Amino acid sequence: MSKIPPHIVDEIMQTALVEEVIGDFVQLKRAGSNLKGLSPFTDEKTPSFVVSPAKQIFKCFSTGIGGTVVTFLMEKEHFTYPEALRWLADKYGINIPAPREQTKEELAQISEKESLFVINDFANQHFQNNIKSNKEGKAIGLSYFLERGFTQDTIDQFQLGYCLDVSDDFTKAALKKGYKLDYLTKVGLTKQKEEYTFDFYRGRVLFPIHSISGRVLGFGGRTLKNDKKVAKYYNSPESPIYNKSEILYGLYFSKGAIIKYDECLLCEGYTDVISMFQSGVENVVSSSGTSLTREQIRLVKRYTKNLTILYDGDAAGIKASFRGIDLILEEGLNVQVVLFPDGEDPDSFAKNHSLTEIQEMISSKKQDFISFKASVLIDGSENDPIQRSKLIREVVQSVALIPDQITRSVYVQEIAKKFEINEKTISNELMKLLRARLSKEQQGTRVFQSPERQPQQERPLQGEVAQKKQPSDFEYELDLIRLMLLFGTREIVIADEPDEKKATSVIELIYDELIQDDLKFENPLCKIIFEEFEQNLKNQILLSTSYFKNLENQKIVSFVSHLQSSDIELSYNWVDKYNIVTKSEGDDIYKSVMNSIYNFKYHKVDEVILNIKSRIKSSSGKDEDMLDLLAEQMSYEKIKKSLSEKLGRIIIK
Repeated sequence: MSKIPPHIVDEIMQTALVEEVIGDFVQLKRAGSNLKGLSPFTDEKTPSFVVSPAKQIFKCFSTGIGGTVVTFLMEKEHFTYPEALRWLADKYGINIPAPREQTKEELAQISEKESLFVINDFANQHFQNNIKSNKEGKAIGLSYFLERGFTQDTIDQFQLGYCLDVSDDFTKAALKKGYKLDYLTKVGLTKQKEEYTFDFYRGRVLFPIHSISGRVLGFGGRTLKNDKKVAKYYNSPESPIYNKSEILYGLYFSKGAIIKYDECLLCEGYTDVISMFQSGVENVVSSSGTSLTREQIRLVKRYTKNLTILYDGDAAGIKASFRGIDLILEEGLNVQVVLFPDGEDPDSFAKNHSLTEIQEMISSKKQDFISFKASVLIDGSENDPIQRSKLIREVVQSVALIPDQITRSVYVQEIAKKFEINEKTISNELMKLLRARLSKEQQGTRVFQSPERQPQQERPLQGEVAQKKQPSDFEYELDLIRLMLLFGTREIVIADEPDEKKATSVIELIYDELIQDDLKFENPLCKIIFEEFEQNLKNQILLSTSYFKNLENQKIVSFVSHLQSSDIELSYNWVDKYNIVTKSEGDDIYKSVMNSIYNFKYHKVDEVILNIKSRIKSSSGKDEDMLDLLAEQMSYEKIKKSLSEKLGRIIIK
């Protein structure tokens, strides 16, 4: 992939807002000057994910991951650095010079996962082009979509396409482009039997399945034949980039509306989502015909706690959906249910009714899960006491899954009213179920946690410092680099003589102190950062943190962001929780800088002294050599003592 010009990178980074981009993935709420939300990198119930609009960085306190908007996209969507920049450029309408076409050799060098994404993107374009410029594609694929009532704008927006009813039209095109057959079969676009290859989706209309950032993960292909022996839908197989249990169709298009209306509508199929969206109901997603999974529910939970399930009027197996409702309750979401009129589904209803009528129908037909479960289970057994008690017990079992105690109490009251039964009886049954579950969990803990088992190690914080414990000299190197990054351009006035003062910057002060004693950094990360400062200082340029956050080297970006998030962490742990304001080291920056310089020099001198002592031990015993070494040691001991006095230390011999 061709390199993006530096001035374009700068424009992208200056234009892209971290809170706006991350807000497309995570539901954020204002917390003082920052924004908070549930971590997209791990499962958590208490928000520990913080975004700083002022610094244009994020920090996940659950996992330690932090950085810029580019870092977020690379971590969350597994983008490469150029891909993250191109995604942002596309979002903000920034023009990037067209990349040159990749050679077959370059394509072969791309990582497998990235290759699969590239292939899916190529397939998506190929299938879309078929309904735009191919005779068969227009006559069959495009006609089908138009007959279903989809407008051209909708077809374009959802990137719908068609695979020609030719044995290997797509496969030939992909191989000619240089893509590996192995990768084509891995994502399920091509099937291979011995020497024979054919297109998996031939003769089918295609619905691309997008990640929440818009990358094509897979496809759903619908047959246009009436042959009952042929499966109506083929979906992409599981692959390194596609796991159907973790995907909700349409979420890429609907996440903004879900946040806006604080509600997610869940239906069954691709066309349900598209028709509802086209009608104006945009906060809708689909489980693509699969049973609802915990991962899908948690995906919804990032954007809203309100989930409404839309059931077809003649949907079979509604009882089987109770497990999904129980999972929703267990995850702490508010769940409601809408049953469409007989013979209708979201697709058909949306095509034949106005936006107002759809909204009114959904609003009027909404039921809480108690009413819904009761209406389905009771089924003519109203006068059967045994069946009635069984039904009540099933409903209470669902309530027992709700993590919030107050919500459980409200539902207990609702059950008591609906079934005209004593509230205390319901509460007792609920407590019995909760105690049984707690006992089971405790037994499981005792079984699986043997005394010999070592506690699980905590995941280290992201960044060069946290990944590996550094030697003590690295600690002082990192502290100097930290000051250069956080306060580098800050002006300091130094009194050289009683009547003479000179102004300098933190960067220049540290640089001059190190250069005059010919001191070097050993930590690889510190060396790279210091060299950047040095090269630009020669051109009289003082670098700020924003320069380093725009670099492709994500170790540097993560390190800089980790430093910048230190005061966010203080705010997160002290100001927000305990209303305690701490003093900043920036209040006396000269003292902080000089203390760090002296520490660094003290350690370097100590290192030299240890080296001399080692040479004395291993010397040949010549008096002249020994005297020279002892004189050298004494010289450095004086320097060490001087530095120690400046640091206020007492050396104990």
